[in-house]
Amino acid sequence: MTSEETRRDAHVLVVDDDERIRKLLARFLARNGFWVTPARDAAHARRLLGGLEFDLIILDVMMPGEDGFELTRSLRRTLATPIILLTARGDTDDRITGLERGADDYLAKPFEPRELLLRVNAILRRSAPAEPPAQLPRALMLGDVRYDAGRAELWRGEEQVRLTSTEVALMRILSGTPHEPVSRVRLVEELGRTEGGAQERAVDVQITRLRRKIEKDPKAPRYLQTVRGAGYMLTPD
Repeated sequence: MTSEETRRDAHVLVVDDDERIRKLLARFLARNGFWVTPARDAAHARRLLGGLEFDLIILDVMMPGEDGFELTRSLRRTLATPIILLTARGDTDDRITGLERGADDYLAKPFEPRELLLRVNAILRRSAPAEPPAQLPRALMLGDVRYDAGRAELWRGEEQVRLTSTEVALMRILSGTPHEPVSRVRLVEELGRTEGGAQERAVDVQITRLRRKIEKDPKAPRYLQTVRGAGYMLTPD
């Protein structure tokens, strides 16, 4: 899928209490082929999400009332739509907090609009299911959890387990080489992150979140294992 195909008809929700930034982002994204709906705060965003479907949410952290961290955590209980957090606080701890809440990416202000565009397109590409290699089984059993590699879906019995776009990408990478470790460096590269050690730590956070959806005991993982010195490995039944 090319970047042009990624952008076609994608609907983005921009949530920021600063009207100037909201309008600038909306105009910039619209010029680059997106449908954009703005929201002035978390309550406004919730009303829009109740009636519309979005392909991506760009969410400011520092908002009055319910902030971006809390809104992200709340939305993740029922919604898998990719989320990019924007904030003036760009230190590592804040990035990790955002990822732990369920965000897919985190961009510190001020930022270059082209960088935001690149991250948006990367997330939308990751969100699209891809056919697995022909030699691999379409379904992998992870105890009472089934991963449908063709649809990039995780199921527990008859109930689908919601995956964020980053979790979809992780499962796609790890299921491509079951029973073989994938290095943290490769995961950083394939997820489109480029900031070294801090981003490897961010991958660790995403793996921890994914384990909660797969493992009976995430603290003693059976199916998504850490291989010391080598990375992470998916070990289906």
